[in-house]
Amino acid sequence: MAVPASVVVLPLGLLFLLSGLVVNFFQAVLFVFIRPVSRSLYRRINRSLVELIWLQLVWLVDWWAGVKVELYSDAETFNLMGKEHALLVSNHRSDIDWLVGWILAQRSGCLGSALAVMKKSSKFLPVIGWSMWFSEYLFLERNWAKDEGTLKSGLQELKDYPLPFWLALFVEGTRFTPAKLLVAQEYAAQNGLPVPRNVLVPRTKVTKLLVAQESAAQNGLPVPRNVLVPRTKLSYLSRKNTPLRTDFPCPD
Repeated sequence: MAVPASVVVLPLGLLFLLSGLVVNFFQAVLFVFIRPVSRSLYRRINRSLVELIWLQLVWLVDWWAGVKVELYSDAETFNLMGKEHALLVSNHRSDIDWLVGWILAQRSGCLGSALAVMKKSSKFLPVIGWSMWFSEYLFLERNWAKDEGTLKSGLQELKDYPLPFWLALFVEGTRFTPAKLLVAQEYAAQNGLPVPRNVLVPRTKVTKLLVAQESAAQNGLPVPRNVLVPRTKLSYLSRKNTPLRTDFPCPD
């Protein structure tokens, strides 16, 4: 006899909430007492703490949803994943794209140091948002006059990050929906851009700032030298190798 979903989901949800709040408490203690003394030590301990939360979600996707992630990569790239700083550029096709990124990060051994560029409202979410804030995710207001300074200061803060980390960016800036696709197609037609069919028009200001060689080189971040196109579902860029080497094809 099949077990009702609520019998499994409710206890797991309660466990996630309670354990997450405990982790948030310890993160706050570390932020107040350890970070002012040693930012490197704070980051190393926080990495282990935040993994306790993220691993619950990764396990749920593996066990409950049975999601299968297919990774296309050359051997050199595969061996370097999780061992170097990297910029991940992704489309935003669904509500769980970030979970796919976490699965890859967990398999690569850098789940606790997987960061992302997020909208500001996300950091106010209990457990998940608070953990992201303590982990130094970059939060934007979708106001370039403010976000440019936020990005530059955030990248500067990551300059001395003591562990290999991934910085993820959803290049379209919003989740894909049919309504948003129509708006993107109209915008592309009016501005002489290729009209997309399966993705949205990427927002270039944040992308340009993140991948600009000057900013990347100054902050120890990846230094990509390739043009990003919306055909790529997920691109992995390292500072040691220039080609776009790891991708999930999303033909348009």
